[in-house]
Amino acid sequence: MKRALLIVDLQNDFMPGGALGVKEGDQIIPLINRLIEKFSLVIATQDWHPEGHVSFEELWPIHCVEGSHGAQFVQELNQRGIHHIIHKGTEKAIDSYSAFFDNDGMHSTGLDKLLKEKGVEKLYIAGLATDYCVLYSAVDALKLGYQVAVIRDACRPVYDEKEPLRSMEEAGAEIITTIDLT
Repeated sequence: MKRALLIVDLQNDFMPGGALGVKEGDQIIPLINRLIEKFSLVIATQDWHPEGHVSFEELWPIHCVEGSHGAQFVQELNQRGIHHIIHKGTEKAIDSYSAFFDNDGMHSTGLDKLLKEKGVEKLYIAGLATDYCVLYSAVDALKLGYQVAVIRDACRPVYDEKEPLRSMEEAGAEIITTIDLT
């Protein structure tokens, strides 16, 4: 079975002290760097918002503005091991948590097409944040017919992970740890 690792939003603005810092978000970087070595296909997402993005008005502080330092991957991430980068949240008037679609489900990021071209059947997901972008990406991947494994210890939530992990598991995702991949 062809598998891929999806790394969600390991960007400067989501690190502790960043514009939308996730508590302990930096602690998953060494785990993810070790995971990268175990996969022949690694895809990473970046929130890539235009100036004046709708999420800045409604929910979140200004973060991950396209081309900014905050939108860049954290320096400690093994970027050489990443084969493809997917930008999300690029439409000014609609937010996007999923690595596959904007929140309206109308605008695709191209990730599904890429995975199908590569013959991927199972997607392993790690990154930030468990209760938003990881959750939405996992659920969309399941709806699109992929087998999904969420690597719990290689994710961190903004608020809480218990309910999102339960929701992903109920939707059909396997919840694993990095130890399960050794």
